[in-house]
Amino acid sequence: MHEPTTNFLFPNDFHVMWSLMIALYPYITGLVAGAFIVSSLFHVFGRGELAPVARLAMVASLAFLLVATLPLLAHLGHPERALNIMITPHFSSAMSAFGLIYGLYLVLVVAEIWLMYRIEIIETAARSRGLKRKVFATLALGVYDTSAEARAVDHRAITALAAIGIPMACILHGYVGFMFGSVKANALWSTPLMPIIFLFSAVTSGMAMILVLYVVVTRVNGRRIDGACVQSLAQWLWLFATVTVTLELLELVSLSYEQNEEWLVVRELYFNRIPFSFFGVQLIFGSLIPFVLLAIVVLMRRYLTDTLRHVLSFIAAAILLVQVFAMRWNVVVGGQIFSKSGVGFRESYVPELGGREGLGMGLLIFVVPFLVMAFINRWLPLSPPRGDEPPGGGA
Repeated sequence: MHEPTTNFLFPNDFHVMWSLMIALYPYITGLVAGAFIVSSLFHVFGRGELAPVARLAMVASLAFLLVATLPLLAHLGHPERALNIMITPHFSSAMSAFGLIYGLYLVLVVAEIWLMYRIEIIETAARSRGLKRKVFATLALGVYDTSAEARAVDHRAITALAAIGIPMACILHGYVGFMFGSVKANALWSTPLMPIIFLFSAVTSGMAMILVLYVVVTRVNGRRIDGACVQSLAQWLWLFATVTVTLELLELVSLSYEQNEEWLVVRELYFNRIPFSFFGVQLIFGSLIPFVLLAIVVLMRRYLTDTLRHVLSFIAAAILLVQVFAMRWNVVVGGQIFSKSGVGFRESYVPELGGREGLGMGLLIFVVPFLVMAFINRWLPLSPPRGDEPPGGGA
């Protein structure tokens, strides 16, 4: 077996073709799937302590879903052709099938959010005047029944949609891991664990995002943070983060144990080409530190004050958001640093500041969902009505 060198680069190996936008794309779709899972834990699995974040999670899922395709459009040379996958699906192509999955999932999320806000939409239309009344009357879709029976029907419909949406959310993001895992010629990507790792890391990032958003939105709205909700989110987050990191390490250990040609490439990549990004950011900072912090929150919950619990959980969730993006970056960009010959390596990729695939565009795309959530919160609050808040410790 040959040792990797810096030579033997093919002419089409000098540039990283899938750059920041292709790393940002699976990160955003992961947030979509993870946020939906948080909402489904309440609606489908009856986790009543998560009631304070049920609305927030659904709206966050919609907000990120609306911009999920923007990184791909920024990357494409002719983004106007993107609509072709929506109107001419090709079921033998995973990329083409995404158009159908995305469209159906978007309709499902919008329908579930409408049912969640239906009563408030009707009440807002009734007490408003002028243009606001017309807008909310239109949003009511001609349905003005607010009786207990109608609310029960809404609840059953939300539960059904949430149950249907769970596998759809998993497929929406799992297919991204499938796309990378099916590339046989790439030693880093071609593994059956890739779709599973992508899926569990998606749930981790989505839960982390909801925890961070919940703390911020609750403070901005002048409400108290529900201790039971934060504790539950921290417990679920600890579980999924542990499984995610374990799968990532199992993949690395399996390659190391087999000692085949793929391991020679991956070893050179992780230990000599991107050691800071992989070991420093993804494993030590992004995995070990939040694991310890969440372990304290979960195992020592009886000895923690509410404020300390919230601070530790918030910090751990914020770091896990960095960890998941680092994982996406190391997979997408790291998998392109070694040549298609398997023996050469290119210089490390550094994203540009400007341009349609630069850091500025990436930051702009990532900020848009938060602006969408702020707009929705202006008219339809992300927090449940004050009378619906569950009892629990808070700060």
